[in-house]
Amino acid sequence: MILGDRNPQGQQARGRTTLDDLFRSAAKRRPDAIALADPPHRASFTDGPPRRLSYTEANRIISAIAARLRRLGLQTDAVVGVQLPNTVEAVLTILAVLRAGMIAAPLPLLWRRADATAALGRVGAKAIVTTSRVGDFDHGHLAMQVAAEIFQVRHVCSFGTGLADGVIPFDELMTADALEEPPAIERVGNPAAHVAVVTFDVGADGLVTVARDHCQLIAGGAATVLEGGLDHDAVILGCFSVSSFAGLALTILPWLLTGGTLALHQPFEPVAFSVQCNFERCDSVVVPGAALPQLLAADLLAHPELKNVLAAWRAPERLLISPAWRHSSAKLTDVLVFGEIGLLGSGRANDGRPSPLPTGEAWVPPGSADAVLVAEIARSDIGTVMMRGPMVPRHPFPPGAERLPGPHLRADARGFVDTGYACRIDRVTRSMLVTGPPPRTVSVGGYRFVLNELEDLVRRADVDGTLTALPDALAGHRLAGTAANAATLRAALSTLGANPLVIDAFGDRRGSNAA
Repeated sequence: MILGDRNPQGQQARGRTTLDDLFRSAAKRRPDAIALADPPHRASFTDGPPRRLSYTEANRIISAIAARLRRLGLQTDAVVGVQLPNTVEAVLTILAVLRAGMIAAPLPLLWRRADATAALGRVGAKAIVTTSRVGDFDHGHLAMQVAAEIFQVRHVCSFGTGLADGVIPFDELMTADALEEPPAIERVGNPAAHVAVVTFDVGADGLVTVARDHCQLIAGGAATVLEGGLDHDAVILGCFSVSSFAGLALTILPWLLTGGTLALHQPFEPVAFSVQCNFERCDSVVVPGAALPQLLAADLLAHPELKNVLAAWRAPERLLISPAWRHSSAKLTDVLVFGEIGLLGSGRANDGRPSPLPTGEAWVPPGSADAVLVAEIARSDIGTVMMRGPMVPRHPFPPGAERLPGPHLRADARGFVDTGYACRIDRVTRSMLVTGPPPRTVSVGGYRFVLNELEDLVRRADVDGTLTALPDALAGHRLAGTAANAATLRAALSTLGANPLVIDAFGDRRGSNAA
């Protein structure tokens, strides 16, 4: 693993290693080992057969995609939107964008025209890479709609079949025979300090773009790998989409840092999950923390090879009410996710109960002479969690965004970024207890919304329509709506480019959106 060194002042040095360097290092060390594996039920939700790629095969495809992007005329640091399901193409495309010297902007899979246009327009995207379909939804058509609304987008590229005229096919790149390296990228200064990925957060005031360089991404991966105790050559089953910082730090980065195998799972199909665990002989799995009771009840975490369970809590305030961990062999690491700002892992105590969040500097693994600083935690004057440190973004994106209308990333004079999550300090232990989500927001699965924006959207579709958010044990919230004519309102919301989770709130079956 390449995690950087500490300087004498105890701060982690900013190394020069990029994500592409990590991949090339693993490919050189284990060229014939399996690098990436698709879900076995892939054909049920998208085009193409399930793939299992060696490092040599994956390296060839990454270079082929990167070279194609450069031949399209895209320049260094061009932003490329990526909206793909949890298949090998998603990981390969993100790494290819970086190898081409560009910036990847992964989009959540359920974003439709309204959200995707707002996000990619904000960052000045020049291209979109998508797939022909996910389920029965035509993502290629969606990408063309978004490109028609954003002047800067010049190219729509897609995997899959039956593509519309004007869409650049990428499937042929998956079977490229010869290794075609893209042109060398000239970088000023440290290549790892350049922006690599832009993700999108939703705060009380709306959409916020969050940019990270390679060093910050690697620090997020280190927080997961070192706290979780993942081994070299780990075999990881990732049930999180790579469209967020948490998804990247819990799947792609652990895979790259350990040089192991990453099996991807499109959430959630219990039979496929069990098949993957057995067939790949997974020693580590990444799952939603809120789903732990259901996974244990269904005996899905009882595989003999399993040593590490990484449970991601997108609603960190719910961690302390989770049941005790009684698994006999696998170690559980809770990963508290603070939107797109940062995350922190913490192993369960001996009694199986979750550990509270410590304040101050967070070193992983704690107590080790080789511990790495990944973040610093503090409580703001208004009682919210603040973070700064190696994984935390510091600057608005694109440069100059602070002078434009709308919300943007803000760091205070000390470099702390406010996550918006409410907290209190335990008087006895001096540890931090997260007590609530950012104000005026609701979370449905991995999707966060500003509630009053959703209410306004519904009223645009039907002045008499109403929408509310109800607590949900698994998803955090579920959306429920009422309308005189639900079918008409659903059609109007679809025309406005609304998220399917909002549209489904007016369906016949309440709770169908508890992703």
